[in-house]
Amino acid sequence: MATKYTIQELIVSRAAKELKDREFVVIGQGIAMAAGVLARKTHAPNAVILTEAGLLGIDPFKVPLHIADPTCTRGFTYSCDMIDIFTTILNQGYVDVTFLGVGQIDRYGNMNSSYLGEPGNYATRMTGAGGAPEFIGYAGRAILTMSGGTFVEKLDYFTSPGYLDGGESRYAAGMPEGSGPSVLITTRGVFMFDKVTKEMYLAGLHPGVTVDDIRAEVPWDLKIADRLETTPAPTEEEIAILRNFAPDVTMGRKLQLEVVMKQVFNLLSKGA
Repeated sequence: MATKYTIQELIVSRAAKELKDREFVVIGQGIAMAAGVLARKTHAPNAVILTEAGLLGIDPFKVPLHIADPTCTRGFTYSCDMIDIFTTILNQGYVDVTFLGVGQIDRYGNMNSSYLGEPGNYATRMTGAGGAPEFIGYAGRAILTMSGGTFVEKLDYFTSPGYLDGGESRYAAGMPEGSGPSVLITTRGVFMFDKVTKEMYLAGLHPGVTVDDIRAEVPWDLKIADRLETTPAPTEEEIAILRNFAPDVTMGRKLQLEVVMKQVFNLLSKGA
């Protein structure tokens, strides 16, 4: 019987497939780091992971405690400061791709990870921008994930630029040609961006999800691809890697408890 998997494991598995071998990728915390590590362990062993705080070429064996955590890795090529990250690496075009999490997102991939509520009277403070505006501004492309965020017609707060007003507006504003969001993976499906208009469209569905389920969450007239992919379930290998590396990120407490209890039962059975 196939191993039960969580929606977070499905998101990470699908996001990891977007990273190619030998690409230079800047990664933050949580789902993003789990996706980068999974990609390196499955199909992109020569991808180079860079953290916002300046650790380059890391091979982490556990989830970093923070963006400058050197204790999470077996080694790294070199370290530098954040000024070097942004001025001599990222902004000079050396970063191929970035992974970013989403709080709010609009039809052109513009994002809010700062505040929710009315301007001047915000009700909720989110994690904040960090290096996200620079990452999505200057990396070759951005792989986006959204596990608890929302689609909106207008952002409560503009944190990070997607394709601005669509079309060529991003590049007219000075960001590198060809850069921008390439894919968004949510708890429901996979979204991509039209090459001309830059508007988001539905490209795929997760198992058991319908187009109507997606439409109910999107406040605009969402475009739908002619042929929708079905997101493949994570493999047994991928599940094992994720549960060993980042169980707190991908499994959830209930499933973690089930797995631990099963391990305890197996140990007791062997000792009996």
